[in-house]
Amino acid sequence: MPSRNRQVIAAVVLVPVLAALALWAFAWPASRIAPRDLPLGVAGPATAVTQVARQLERHEGAFEIHRYADEAAARDAIGDRSVYGALVVTPQGPELLTASAAGPAVAQFLQQAVAQRAAGEGARVRTVDVVPTPSGDPRGVVLNAAILPLALAGIAAGAAVTLLGLRGRRAVLALLGASAVVGVVAAGIAHSWLGALGGAWWAEAGVLALSTLAVGGAVAGLAALAGPAGTGIGAALVMLIGNPFSGATSAPQMLPEPAGAIGQWLPPGAGTSLLRSVAYFDGAAATGPALTLTWWAVLGLGAVLLGGALRARRVGAGPAADRRELSAVA
Repeated sequence: MPSRNRQVIAAVVLVPVLAALALWAFAWPASRIAPRDLPLGVAGPATAVTQVARQLERHEGAFEIHRYADEAAARDAIGDRSVYGALVVTPQGPELLTASAAGPAVAQFLQQAVAQRAAGEGARVRTVDVVPTPSGDPRGVVLNAAILPLALAGIAAGAAVTLLGLRGRRAVLALLGASAVVGVVAAGIAHSWLGALGGAWWAEAGVLALSTLAVGGAVAGLAALAGPAGTGIGAALVMLIGNPFSGATSAPQMLPEPAGAIGQWLPPGAGTSLLRSVAYFDGAAATGPALTLTWWAVLGLGAVLLGGALRARRVGAGPAADRRELSAVA
């Protein structure tokens, strides 16, 4: 069969396969959003808390219940990102503490779930948003929308370094510079212009830059080791797995397993969690996602350096072999 015919057949088969994979990766998690061991606090008198906890535990596998002595402790737990919200039993009636900054979809779900429970008991629940989203982005859509452009920026940086033929230290410097510029520009737009982020400006810029570097380093590193195919592998990993599994629009605990766990080990998911921590929670629970992004960046840049060194060795081995052949002939 002529090579051109094989290429046509490959394209006809490959495109639908990629389309089906992309549809599955994005549609499957979105269609299965529900709480799975979602950390939720309960606070108040011991007897009342035990009763509330038992009622919540009837939703098997939905919540991971954390008990606190009082409302202050529950608020601290929300601020530390140990729980997404808390149901507090008070003499005036039940009170729901939420944190829309941790995920507006989660806060809305908790309100609906608790409202249904209260309606069945004839009680009225007062809701308090302990950590709200900034006034510039009350629905929290800017942070969610920023994940895809950051992933694209990282892929573009890695692909550009590869296409321009940059290798070794020059490639590393280009990736570092491009990521730093992306971080500054993104922070300028999201924080300064749109008012969607409420943390320290430079810390947010650093998170955005590190997220870009993690993706760019991975793409360029795979390309340096595996050739042009590495660029496609890195881009597919980020776009088809990392982005839909990131939990940016809800929370990792709202995605079907193992999507939620996988997403937090990839740059888009780790970047989302780290940006939330830095922008809204004064850096609480930032260590894990920061280490994940650093791990991706270091491995990616290391692969870029290794790939450059291996290529230089191969190039140097060629002339050396030619000289040996000439010496033997002489």
